[in-house]
Amino acid sequence: MITIDGSKMEGGGQILRTSLALASSLRQSCEVSHIREGREKPGLMPQHLSALKAAAELCGGEVKGDFLGSRTIQFFPGASTEKSLTIKLETAASIPLIMQALILPSLVSSSPVSISVRGGATDTFFAPSWDFFQHVFLKILERMGAEIEVETKKRGYFPEGGAEIILKIHPSSLKIRSLTKRGELTKISVFSGASSSLRERKVAERQITGARSVLDKLKGFPVHTDIRYYQTESPGSHICLAAEFTGTVLGTDVLGTLGKRAEDVGREAASNLLEEEKNGACLDKHLTDQALPFLALHPKKIEVKTSQITSHARTNMWVIEKFIKGKFETRENNITWLPLQSNQ
Repeated sequence: MITIDGSKMEGGGQILRTSLALASSLRQSCEVSHIREGREKPGLMPQHLSALKAAAELCGGEVKGDFLGSRTIQFFPGASTEKSLTIKLETAASIPLIMQALILPSLVSSSPVSISVRGGATDTFFAPSWDFFQHVFLKILERMGAEIEVETKKRGYFPEGGAEIILKIHPSSLKIRSLTKRGELTKISVFSGASSSLRERKVAERQITGARSVLDKLKGFPVHTDIRYYQTESPGSHICLAAEFTGTVLGTDVLGTLGKRAEDVGREAASNLLEEEKNGACLDKHLTDQALPFLALHPKKIEVKTSQITSHARTNMWVIEKFIKGKFETRENNITWLPLQSNQ
């Protein structure tokens, strides 16, 4: 059994999610202890418990320590993958974060997997927005050969959540490659959304205005905008920018907050994108840690150029090295995965 000390490195819920994804994919039992030990409320919170139970159901596994506040869990993956999974969330847990534990094992399954989520938040703080998940994270996976269908039936913002989504994930043989040259910029897409209660104040349009005030300085680059309003349980807004290159996709996102002008939300997201773009990165700093578990399954040397190696990325490197024989090397903003006895 692989043992993981959940208090090490960044010490958050990501350690659990990555451990579950790798354990399920590799059919390797694991124990995660000291879960979120340094947090104000240590142990499993509702969103972590939901991810744990969903991962166990997905792979027909067994769990010990699956209760709120638990600081140690043992996870025993089963030998098969469920074809259909329904997750019910009572809190505004982040759906994109929960998916971090489920997508990888679904991709390596022998048959398509349908995941239905009722409740939870598509867009909440300290987590990727749903548009970032769809238009940046999934786009990178699609370029690797993944086939994932998304149906968004209802958006859900913090604090009420109440989202409804369906994912269908097809078995895929990922064609993983190094990401060190991003190629030419082909377009920038701006996805701006808000609750229907904010339509009269034109919040989504004003977020676009703020983003354009920054992006219009980039002469000659096409900018496509997508403005939408949603019926939601609680008011909220979001904006996501996706810069598509011939070799990759870079993205940023920002949620609207009470007291913050919509134009400023858009400007912040666009300024963040320019910051991500300026050093030639192929993966933005938030996507890097999410992509590493997929890249590490490649049996040969893989190199990635990111805009910044964050504590989240270093944490995922540490967890991955516990499950897969190999090591990560970092130099400036470059990450290299060296599997043991790789044929380079």
